[in-house]
Amino acid sequence: MDPVLMRRLAKPLLFLAAFIWGTSFFIMKNTLDAVPVLWLLTFRFTTGAVLVGLLCGRKWRTRFTPDYVWRGAVLGSLLFAAYAVQTFGLVGTTPSKNAFLTAVYCVIVPFLYWAAAQRRPDRYNILAALLCVTGVGLVSLDGDLSVNAGDVLTLICAFFYAAHIVAVAKVSPEKDIYLLTVFQFAFAALYAWAGGALFENFPAQAFLDPAVCLPMAYLCVMATTVALLFQNVGQVWSDPASASVIL
Repeated sequence: MDPVLMRRLAKPLLFLAAFIWGTSFFIMKNTLDAVPVLWLLTFRFTTGAVLVGLLCGRKWRTRFTPDYVWRGAVLGSLLFAAYAVQTFGLVGTTPSKNAFLTAVYCVIVPFLYWAAAQRRPDRYNILAALLCVTGVGLVSLDGDLSVNAGDVLTLICAFFYAAHIVAVAKVSPEKDIYLLTVFQFAFAALYAWAGGALFENFPAQAFLDPAVCLPMAYLCVMATTVALLFQNVGQVWSDPASASVIL
């Protein structure tokens, strides 16, 4: 791929990923009424792994090396943790609060990247952190200055999202981002399959209802496969701090 072209496309891809995710919060909130959290994530990540795996085509023969496995395992574990904690948080809070509090990761990323890559955040990062903390208080604090459990889980998920963005920046250089995304999805799906089998009942009845299947298809294809692929590709050709702000 032409590096100049990819740098030009990087930020538009990130904006598209953000737009798709923005449409998914209310859809996911309603879907959770019929499909348990871990099984919802199972279907999303399994679909993503299969679709991107098919998209890779000849890359499996020409680009694959064994180190994609451990790199994908690292990214998949962080991605699964972020999505799982966020989705459990969504059960206990509103979609708008869940979306906003998740976005706290945009100010965590520069400081986490500083710790990982010794790149000091500038004054704009610090100002953004102060503004974001103020916004978090205005959005999530109730009249008695309390924060509910869903809000706390969502804030925790913001840390995992930040760690995932930093990890992509650390393990993806010189690697094919499409193959790396396949293994990321595959390991996230593996963790979700294990959790769903151990702790939740399989929602077989839900798949007989078109009102559940259509939103599930959107979450699996657009909000997982397409959005995360756009994020990964866009982030490879952009720096972590600006990528997190766009997202």
